[in-house]
Amino acid sequence: MRYGAVFPTTEMGKDPGAIRAWVAAVEDLGFERIVTYDHVVGAVHADRDPKLWGPYTEQDEFHEPLVLFSYIAAITTDIELVTGVLILPQRQAVLVAKQAADLDLLSGGRLVLGVGTGWNYVEYEALNTEFRNRAKRMEEQVELMRQLWTSPVNDFSGKYHRVDRGGIVPLPNRQIPVWFGGSAEASVRRAARMGDGYIFGNTGERIQSALVILREELALQGRDAASFPTDAVLHLQRGEELLSPEVAAWKASGTTWLSLSTMANRMLAGDTTPVNKVDAQIAMLDNAMKWVKAL
Repeated sequence: MRYGAVFPTTEMGKDPGAIRAWVAAVEDLGFERIVTYDHVVGAVHADRDPKLWGPYTEQDEFHEPLVLFSYIAAITTDIELVTGVLILPQRQAVLVAKQAADLDLLSGGRLVLGVGTGWNYVEYEALNTEFRNRAKRMEEQVELMRQLWTSPVNDFSGKYHRVDRGGIVPLPNRQIPVWFGGSAEASVRRAARMGDGYIFGNTGERIQSALVILREELALQGRDAASFPTDAVLHLQRGEELLSPEVAAWKASGTTWLSLSTMANRMLAGDTTPVNKVDAQIAMLDNAMKWVKAL
């Protein structure tokens, strides 16, 4: 079992010194990866049809993941940088491929590009992208990005993308790992077909069921479930009483990573009081790491 820390983007604020202090403390505690979430545009939830069901609003602050990781890469040497997840279909695939390639090169091969479809149709509209076909477009985007990372000249003709004898240079020194994220069955099966790993955005019985589906689909695809990495996010605001049996279940299941989050979330039961100070966030991570390891 390995451990990651979720960057508390909605509560971190704008001070680069605070970000630096948080990152340094996370490294000192022995975490091996930093996971960060993504939203470009926040949106008012009231009076929407269809309703916006996601947990974040126009009030929640989000640092842009690839820009944030460029800063963190410059002040660290070893820790993995994981987008958990980048909402890929609302972005241009070729530009993301270029940004990811450069970040991976300049960080010494530390990027894990977690991708997903998101839930905020207002955000898609603001970015001038189509919401309804996002899952199908994402699959083609991943195919295209992997080709761009491999060859300096590409001739790609897909349903949604066209590259006419073009490419991105410099190329990364490796095929950047692409993980998928979420819990929906379609997302899980997509990861088993074409992913390098999977990020479960939560824990609990429903997520454990998704893990079963993932391993069933991996077997159908002729892939080894034991060598397919997974990461489950623990939302620490839920408390040890709720989380302890779930942690035990994840350990028993053989999941690769547990990533600990100090962020409050309006969609979660229990105490959702924000933890606004770096020292309080780090204390929570430190205590959580100790009891999780002890279980």
